[in-house]
Amino acid sequence: MTDKSKIMLQAPKGMHDILPEEYAVYKAVYEKAEEIASYYGFSFIQTPHLEKTEIFNATLGETSDIVEKQMYSLRTKGGDQLTLRPEGTAPVMRSYIENGMHTWPQPVMFQYRGSFFRHEKPQKGRFREFQQFGLEIIGEEKAIAEAMVIKIMTLILEELGIKPVIVHINSLGDKDCRTAYKKDLVAYYKKKSAHLCKDCKRRVTSNPLRLLDCKEEKCIEIKKEAPQMVNYLCAPCKQHLKEVLEFLDSSEISYTLDTHLVRGLDYYSRTVFEIFEDRRDQPDNEEGGKPADAPLALGSGGRYDYLSKILANKNFPAIGGALGIDRLAQLIAERKIKIRQPRNPKIFFIQLGSSAKFKSLKVIEMLRKAHVAIDQSISKDSIKSQLRIASKLEIPYALILGQREALEDSIIIRDMNTGTQETVPIKNIVETIKNKLK
Repeated sequence: MTDKSKIMLQAPKGMHDILPEEYAVYKAVYEKAEEIASYYGFSFIQTPHLEKTEIFNATLGETSDIVEKQMYSLRTKGGDQLTLRPEGTAPVMRSYIENGMHTWPQPVMFQYRGSFFRHEKPQKGRFREFQQFGLEIIGEEKAIAEAMVIKIMTLILEELGIKPVIVHINSLGDKDCRTAYKKDLVAYYKKKSAHLCKDCKRRVTSNPLRLLDCKEEKCIEIKKEAPQMVNYLCAPCKQHLKEVLEFLDSSEISYTLDTHLVRGLDYYSRTVFEIFEDRRDQPDNEEGGKPADAPLALGSGGRYDYLSKILANKNFPAIGGALGIDRLAQLIAERKIKIRQPRNPKIFFIQLGSSAKFKSLKVIEMLRKAHVAIDQSISKDSIKSQLRIASKLEIPYALILGQREALEDSIIIRDMNTGTQETVPIKNIVETIKNKLK
């Protein structure tokens, strides 16, 4: 029998209760995130807290820190080896494949929230049970998918009052151009092996990309002169990165090309990113430098075109990202946030051509800020397919932004019931649409 007098009445190390006052902040964060993500067309998905251990061993890499040190795994009485999910992407892809979602209209866009678990050293903003809000776009290889995920994540932060923010972004290339990079990276670090930390000495042969993610001071100094992946990118990977950056420019998202940024999991390819508070304009401290505490990443993500290949030997290109809700809650704990609930869309936004695509996110954002609910299929190129979706959803009006309209700063309003159309300046679109919806 347990001696009740010796029971330690405290939460496990690295885990914490969310009390009523704090929960109100978490709830506000989730509601804002879900509002914006839903507006952009992301559907909800929920996967189990427990997955088969092999899902993570295979996808995260057996030499990754998560698999080697941080997973909570167990064997059931029936003999199943299960693991508390340490991240959300692999479970979502498992569900996508298992449920035959590749037969659905592509891309499939998901949002999700909940608890995740890693046995790592607890510190400010980092727990062993942590909350995340995630976005995944599966079945899309175009750069606009990255732009949409990053746009939504930065919008959530800014509308919660966490601004300005800046995106650190890099490309890991694909398997072909990354091979030469890894070879030169290993050669460089082998020359520095005597000065590396214990973990990095092992990473040189087991997981060289993780060398660039080490937080030990001496390893950070060595990293400064390490080879940069951008210098090894093949032509298609260079073009993809260029397009991602162009989309960020067109959306007026602040970013910096962080040539040593990596995501050390096996399934990442091409784009990787992290989002921080932008402290470049903050006043210097008494010592003449920037604030002493290093900024924590508020969100991160990347493209994972190889994940489906690892899981099921199938090729489904994908991109995703996640926000750390615990960190956000800590930053805004004393702020009172009111979240507007989304409305059922009566407008379908259609774009045609590259010029229209670059301008489309700006136009959509104008409508969102005016609380004009829309639906869209922004990665589609065909007007027929987009009109077909609008008709199926029984949406009364379509907004059509083509190449000509993009150049003229105008947009077409199409009555889906009568087929009649009119062209109006983009600056007048909010007023015109609201009058039609009265």
